[in-house]
Amino acid sequence: MSSKNSYGTVLKSSSIMGGAAGLNMLVLMVRVKFAAVLIGTLGVGLLANFMVIQKLIQTIAGLGLTTSAVRDIAEASGKDNGQALGRSALTIRRVCWISGAAGALAVVLLAPLLSEWTFGDGRYTYEISLLGIVVFLSNLSDAHSAIIQGMRQIGYLAKIQVASAILGSIVTIIFYALMGVEGVVYGLLSSAFIQLGVVRFYSKRIVIPEVVMTWRESFSEAGGMIRLGLAFMWTALLASLVAYATNAMITHQISLQAVGIFSAAFALSGMFVNFVLTAMGADYYPRLVSVAQDKLAMNLMVNEQTEIGLLLAVPGILITLSFAPWVIQLFYSSEFLPAVDLLQWFLLGCLIRVIQWPMGFLQLALGKAVWFSFSQSLFHVVHVLFVWIGLSYIGVEGVAVAFFMLYMFSLGVIMLIARRLTGFKWSKETVRLILIFTPVVVLVFIASKVLPIWPATIFGLIVSIVVGMLCLRGLILRVGHDHRLTRMACKVIKVKFICGS
Repeated sequence: MSSKNSYGTVLKSSSIMGGAAGLNMLVLMVRVKFAAVLIGTLGVGLLANFMVIQKLIQTIAGLGLTTSAVRDIAEASGKDNGQALGRSALTIRRVCWISGAAGALAVVLLAPLLSEWTFGDGRYTYEISLLGIVVFLSNLSDAHSAIIQGMRQIGYLAKIQVASAILGSIVTIIFYALMGVEGVVYGLLSSAFIQLGVVRFYSKRIVIPEVVMTWRESFSEAGGMIRLGLAFMWTALLASLVAYATNAMITHQISLQAVGIFSAAFALSGMFVNFVLTAMGADYYPRLVSVAQDKLAMNLMVNEQTEIGLLLAVPGILITLSFAPWVIQLFYSSEFLPAVDLLQWFLLGCLIRVIQWPMGFLQLALGKAVWFSFSQSLFHVVHVLFVWIGLSYIGVEGVAVAFFMLYMFSLGVIMLIARRLTGFKWSKETVRLILIFTPVVVLVFIASKVLPIWPATIFGLIVSIVVGMLCLRGLILRVGHDHRLTRMACKVIKVKFICGS
């Protein structure tokens, strides 16, 4: 594959999933705007706590199976092994049904304790019990999504994201309007039902070879998935525990409203980078698995993904940094303005996150469960330590500072592991982009902290426009002038510097 074709593949997957993630994010932000108005910081904080509880139990119930199943399905599909593909698909559906049911039961039984640990009393026991249904439905959805992702049906994944977000948001907003804060848990429940319905609709469109397997054979088949999946589950569990611990610490040390402020800033910080990270997880990972026997090809793919990721994400990071106060008021309300300082620190961490993520997938693609478990365990322990220190000495803003410090630390560790596994090095072009974009983002960050609001905004806007033009030019140079996205962009922006002659 030529260099331009390779860059084009990266950009295509990023644009499909990124566009869907962007639209999905806008829909969710509309939901959040209604939440801010209808249920306030208290309701947003309550929603955040419910979501981390659900994620924690769902992570345990999932056993990491969906992530390992993506690898197995992608490998079978790449080798055109219909029998293995059918067995993997049937196994993941069956096992996720059982593990989801077990997770739902666990939530019901643990609801009084979870309410006590999270909120300090048992007033939310009933609502937490209902989250058990959400866990079950989400587990079933994940099984179907794993099959779709493993088959690299990126278009279906994009449609699922958008349809689920729109339908789920409509129903959720109705619950907020009718029930206020009491409608939070019912919004989560309805969204889970909708998500399952949409993902099943698209999964049925994928032709999977039918196989005949007993349940005993399915459990035997699941053994391999579980061995790798436990590594994924362990790290995902740690991530869920960190999220739960962070929210619980903020709730106990400050207030539930402070959790709402933190959650608002964290959600917005990912608005312009999630489309890049979503594309990495959806298409980049299966492609990386397909060349896992060729370390040079893997390293090339990591560099290309890093370049495209930076060129796509940096303009959005700069714009959000520059307009942080207005972004908060646009998507939330003036009640959430304390989130501005957190948002700026989160965005700084997101830049490092975009740089690090492509390298992090090397461990997964190579099936290095021990390396993956070790590195992620280290990062989560360090993260909790940073959060505790930041919260104790700085307050809720310290949680955002901890996020930035975590990614600075993890970047160095991931680089060492990547070099050990594949001899990875950044290409000269990747280094050049990092050395250009990092100081620029830091400069706009500092300006937003030290300058009055209007000078800081104008300065940030000018920098964002210039960098945005350079990034667009960089994308065009990489994919070529014949690429469909290039032609579309140059029809709108007729600037010779960007589009050439």
